[in-house]
Formats: sequence, C-alpha cells, structure tokens
Amino acid sequence: MGDSAASNTTPLVNTARTSSHRRNSGSKPRDDVAYEDVTDSNFVYEFGGPVGAAAMIVGFPLLMAYQFLCVYDNGGHFLGPDSLADTLPWVERMGARYWEIAAPSWTGARIYLGFTLFMVGLAYVCPGPVMHGYKLPSLNGQRLVYQCNALWSWWIVTLTSLALHFTGVFRLTQIIDNLGPIMTIAMLWSFFLAGALYAVTAATGAKHRASGNVIYDFFMGVCLNPRLGSLDMKLFTELRIPWPVLFFISLSCALKQYEEIGYVTPESTFMVLAHWLYSNACNKGEECVITSWDIFYELESWYLLFWNLAGVPFSYCYSSIYLLKNGPMNFSVGWNVMCYVLLLTAYFFWDTGNSQRNRFRMYWNNTLIKRNAFPQLPKSFIDNAKFLQTRHGNKLLIDGWYAYVRKPHYTADLVMALTWGLITGFGSFFPYFYLTFFLIVLVHRVGRDDARCVRKYGADWDEYMRVVPWKFVPYIY
Repeated sequence: MGDSAASNTTPLVNTARTSSHRRNSGSKPRDDVAYEDVTDSNFVYEFGGPVGAAAMIVGFPLLMAYQFLCVYDNGGHFLGPDSLADTLPWVERMGARYWEIAAPSWTGARIYLGFTLFMVGLAYVCPGPVMHGYKLPSLNGQRLVYQCNALWSWWIVTLTSLALHFTGVFRLTQIIDNLGPIMTIAMLWSFFLAGALYAVTAATGAKHRASGNVIYDFFMGVCLNPRLGSLDMKLFTELRIPWPVLFFISLSCALKQYEEIGYVTPESTFMVLAHWLYSNACNKGEECVITSWDIFYELESWYLLFWNLAGVPFSYCYSSIYLLKNGPMNFSVGWNVMCYVLLLTAYFFWDTGNSQRNRFRMYWNNTLIKRNAFPQLPKSFIDNAKFLQTRHGNKLLIDGWYAYVRKPHYTADLVMALTWGLITGFGSFFPYFYLTFFLIVLVHRVGRDDARCVRKYGADWDEYMRVVPWKFVPYIY
C-alpha cells in the first residue's frame, strides 16, 4: 500500500482486541468516534419518486394477494384470464376468490395481533444486555439505548408455542389453515402503523429528510427513531415479527403435512430448519443489528413496516406452502443432501460475515460484548483486523471475508435464498420469488450504499474499492 495514491491519508492499520473481547462492567461507548450522518442533505428521489411510491403502495399488496392465490389455491401455477375480453371478469373472480379465502377474520386477527402483543410484552420484561447505538447528529450527539432481549423473547415464544400446540390449547396448524386472513390482517396492520406514525411525526414537527410530497414521504418515512418507552420500533419490527412469523408458518406447514400423510418430508424439514436458522440468527445477534444501515439511517416508513410485518413472512414462505400443497416430492437423497449442505455452508458464511462486520464496528465503538448464544461459530470475530482509516474518522474493514468482497454477507444470503427454491424442484416460479426479489433489492441497496459512501468518504472510498474491488463474488462481480 506504500505506492497507493491515498497511502498518505488512508494508512492500513492493525488493531488488537482485548483478551476477552468483552466490554468492561460500567464502561461507556467511546466519545471520540465520528458521527454517523443521518441528516444527509443530498436529497434525491428514489424508487421512481412519488409515482413509483404510489405504484408500490398499491402494487405490493395486490402482488401478494395474487401470489397467495397462485401458491395456496392453484398448486403454484400462474393464474390469468382466458382471453383479453376475459380480463375484467377474471379480475372480479380473483377478487371474489381472495375475499372468500383471505378476508380479514377474528381468528386471523387473534393469531397475528395476539402474537404481536405477546412479543411486545416480552420486549418490555425479558432480560438482556443494554447496548448503545451510534452518536446521532439529530440528537446532538446522543446515543440511543437498546434493550437487547430478542433472544430471550425468541426462545420463550418458541417454547410457549410448542407447549400450546402439544397440549391442544392452540394447534399451530391453525396458522396455515387461516393463512389468508392472517396475511390480510398483517397488511392492514402495517398500513395503520405507517399512517399513525406519519401523522404523529408530522403533528409534532419531528420530520427527517422529508420531500414535502405526502405520498412519497409516507412511503419513505419521516421518523428516524420511533420509540414507545424502551421499545425501539425499528429494531422490534425488523427482528421480532417477520422472521419468527415466517418460521411458524413453515412449522405449521410441516405439522399440517404430518397430520395429512403421517410424516414430515425431508424437503419440509429443510424449510423448517432454514427458517429457524434465519430467525434464530437475527435474534441471537440483535446487538449487532444496532450498527446496521436500517437502524441508524433508514427512516421508519411504509415500505419498511409493510415489508417487515407482512411482506417478509407472507411472501418468503412460498416454498413451505408449495411443498405442503404439492408434496411429497420424493426427490433423490443426493439432491436433498446437496440442498442441505449448500444451505448450511451459506449459513456459516452469512452468520460469520454479519458478525465480523458488526462486531468490528462494535469493538471500535467500545460496545462489543460476548454472548453464548447458540450456535457459536468460528470466524465470528477477527483478531487484529486490518482496516482502512478514513479522513471522515470511520474505519473500513478489509479483513476476514471482507478481504475478498465488499458484501460477502449478501452473497451468502442470496445462496441461502437459492436453496429455498432448489429444495422444491423446478415446478413453480414462486419458491424462487424470494431469490428474485432479494437480488433486485440487494443490487439497488448496494448502489445506494456506494453513492452515499462516495459522497461521505471521497478518495478514501476509491482506495477502498481498489483494495477490495469485488462486490459479491471475487473475480466475477
């Protein structure tokens, strides 16, 4: 690096962790770290501006309703009119059928809102480490405090649900039996929360990065740090609803399959494992999420609330539903083993990649703690990690998996998404919807990240891209 253009201003540095890499009792986050810019005066319309925002506010619920009918009611096959002249009658038939099997119901409301209320209650009472976020300019350099007890909540709700199922108090198969109404309630609930949050934020004059266009601001959000006492809404809605609900949908499908055919297939077991791994990882690493883009920068918005509360659990579950409706699949042992191995390998790199990145940030923020959450994986923390020191004050990790590509956790995430489709075979597109949608989202997000980092770091970012030139796959992309 001695001959690099930025070598005089962005030296390569090594850092050593403490022997226990645990924050000392009573220690506080460092005050000499750089502010994270959450004000960002460089406003540009994203997602097609107000027109694109309006299209997605209308389009995403319709897309979810359409895909639900295709997967839940039509064996995973596309639905369409018989002819051009049949378009309007087909739309009417689709609407009538959706209302017949997915209209809001008291049962759906009790299941979804009851689960949400239970998780909210656990968030207030469960034990867990108290963590500090980044210094925020919008709060005059103050740090928000987070009660990181998602892991306790996750295990309590899992064990409670299993107890209710096996005692017959609440059979988990009721989830798949009432999936349509539950999904509709979730969509309505996300609209209500987004509208209430927008109205309260506007009424109190606390808008952030607002465009002035009501539709666009409702879509993108105007509230940076919504809180109900000690409950951080962004952190709560990102971790404690979407992934546990997704897991319980897959578990419900597997239990329903057992009721119908007397056993659970390897493919359905795969989906339960896949969604358990994902949900467990999100909750066991809650303290790491505090340093993520979504928490410190993104506004709580319709698109975050809708996708976390409704989109993730009810459109990432198509593989599980497809296997229930079309199984048993009777794939070869070799195919299933390949899917399991690929899933577990990708999970290892995804879990450790996220841990390396976030625990590196936490170390330099003096908020790193050690937790014995299951599973503990090697390579989750890098000793003496190499980084680029920027003139902005931040450090860019160039060690571990991040020595090879800038977004290794995204690559592993995409491979896991691929396995969720492969385990169902190739009889339907819908098990691959998650992969398709996720790829589009990640490419867009990486573009947003790069544009913002170019503005933020300038020449230092050029040097970083020279040192780590690949985004997802070394020597390919």
